[in-house]
Amino acid sequence: MAEPATGAQETKPTKQRTRLVKGPGLLLVWLYGVMSVGAVSRSVYEIATDFDTAPLAHTLSAVAAAVYAFITYTLVRGGETARRAALVCCAAELAGVLIVGTWTVVEPSAFPDSTVWSEYGRGYLFIPVLLPITGMLWLRRSRRSETA
Repeated sequence: MAEPATGAQETKPTKQRTRLVKGPGLLLVWLYGVMSVGAVSRSVYEIATDFDTAPLAHTLSAVAAAVYAFITYTLVRGGETARRAALVCCAAELAGVLIVGTWTVVEPSAFPDSTVWSEYGRGYLFIPVLLPITGMLWLRRSRRSETA
C-alpha cells in the first residue's frame, strides 16, 4: 500500500565520491586505459599463440594488464577507498616494473620474449615506469586538495 504524500520530502545525506578524473587525472585515466587495452591484447595473443615459449613473460604481461585495468577502474570510480586502492596498485606496479625491468637487463636469457615491463617498459616508450610514478603523485595530490 502506498504511503500518503506529506508534502515534505525526507532528505537523506548522501556520501559524495571524490572525483579523481579531473584535470590531469583525465589524462592519467586515458593513459591507463590505453595501456590496459595494449597489455590485454598483447597478453591474450601471446598466451593463445605461444605460451609454451615463454610462460613467465606472457604471464607477467597478463598481470600487467590486470593491474592497468584495475587502476583505470579505480580512477574512474573515485572515492577515498578507490583512491587508496589505486595508490597501492600504482606502488605494486612500480615495484613490478623495477623488478622485471632490472631482471631483464641483468639476465636477458630469463625472458625469451619481452613483457610489458621488460627493460622498464622500453617497448612502450618507458610509459610503464613513468605511469605509476605519475599516478602516485596525482593520487597524493588529489588527497591533499580534498582535505584542504
